[in-house]
Amino acid sequence: MVFNIFVLIKNCIIFILCFVVLPCCVYGKEVEMFDILIKDGIVLTINGNNEVLKGAHIGIKDKKIAYIGKDDNLLAEQYIDASDKIVLPGFVNTHTHVPMSIFKGIADDLPLDVWLNDYIWPLESKYMDKETVYKASLASIAEMIHSGITTFNDMYFFENEVARAANETSIRAVVSETLMDGKTVNSKNFVEGLAYSEWLIKKWQGNDLINVGVAPHAPYTASSDLLIKAKELANRYGVIYHIHLSETKNEYNTIKKEYNSTPVEYLDNLGVLDKLTMAAHVVYLEKNDFDILKNRKVSVSHNPESNMKLASGISPVYGMLRHGINVSLGTDGVASNNDLDFFDTMDIAAKLQKVYYMDPVALNAQEVVMAATLGGAKALNLDQYVGSIEIGKLADIIILNIDDMHAIPLYNPFSQIVYTLNPADVSYSIINGKIVMAKGNILTIDEEAIKESIIELQKFISNDLQ
Repeated sequence: MVFNIFVLIKNCIIFILCFVVLPCCVYGKEVEMFDILIKDGIVLTINGNNEVLKGAHIGIKDKKIAYIGKDDNLLAEQYIDASDKIVLPGFVNTHTHVPMSIFKGIADDLPLDVWLNDYIWPLESKYMDKETVYKASLASIAEMIHSGITTFNDMYFFENEVARAANETSIRAVVSETLMDGKTVNSKNFVEGLAYSEWLIKKWQGNDLINVGVAPHAPYTASSDLLIKAKELANRYGVIYHIHLSETKNEYNTIKKEYNSTPVEYLDNLGVLDKLTMAAHVVYLEKNDFDILKNRKVSVSHNPESNMKLASGISPVYGMLRHGINVSLGTDGVASNNDLDFFDTMDIAAKLQKVYYMDPVALNAQEVVMAATLGGAKALNLDQYVGSIEIGKLADIIILNIDDMHAIPLYNPFSQIVYTLNPADVSYSIINGKIVMAKGNILTIDEEAIKESIIELQKFISNDLQ
């Protein structure tokens, strides 16, 4: 009996040594256990040196990037084989209106003022409520995850429902209630809108995934009083100030006539431009505007597809970058773009600048990827947390397949991303250290159920429109 006990103890010690101690020690060195280990990828770090690491591993622990290197003696709870795949920071969509996906295709091929006044605003007044915003947001979020977007910046109504959808599906988001002088679908006036915005900020404070901004719609829909009060609220909580700016020639001419200033000069005179200001579109600029945007450290969200579709014009992005202005990329809403495909956005952004400046060098692929990742994180004041693959940053990472016929051969991964790949090539999405999509399947969303709910909404709207 005593012998058997000693044998049992001996076997237990051997088991612990072989299967617990030894796996954690290699050649006398303790090996850290990671939550997730991405192995053997072509890693685009988007760090200060834009290093590209071939055959590199990324260790993720406690939501953060804890290791980058080529040590093969690493252990993890989960492994992802990224051999012959591109690994990079997730894309940051800095300007969109995700609930508007329910209006996809309803009012195409129209000027912006007609599109807004005669179609979109009446439709919003009739159909937009909390439930519709929530369901449409889920559909847009699914599309964005498939497109490699790990963070989006939204401006719309009932933004608490957008935040709820984002939080439930584990995507990072900055949400801002649209503020206008008149009545909106969610407020009687801008005073109520500001109160809702402040409530939203307080509600989501401390959440891992959700940040809140303040969003006056535009200089032509928000009075100077609203623009100033909105900035005061944003400053009080240290959050971003999200606004459409100098989007159309009509807006530019109206502000110029009324205030004898460009839209950029007008906002600068009001004192609302600074490093926490995120201006969407920014198409029409004069020479002084470039200096103002640079000196105030304003970030710009370039939305090439909607600008083209609504014939708003071409933003001088290449000139802004050369002037030292931070530029990011946005899809805009699906009603004025018709999709949330970030690969299309990158491709068109690059090519449009080349035509605009008649220079094939203008806005190269690496600059576009930078704008889509770290530039976006900076625009949303999140660059200390996400936007690049660096130790200590939160793990917002995507993995792209490059083995299909359209994706080979590979010489320059930046060019491949911008000019060749598409959403079907996004294999994995990791957000806040959590695998949200694996092998093209979203793990946090019931896509079939979302499709059914959207089709039901579409039937309801279609029948009423007839």
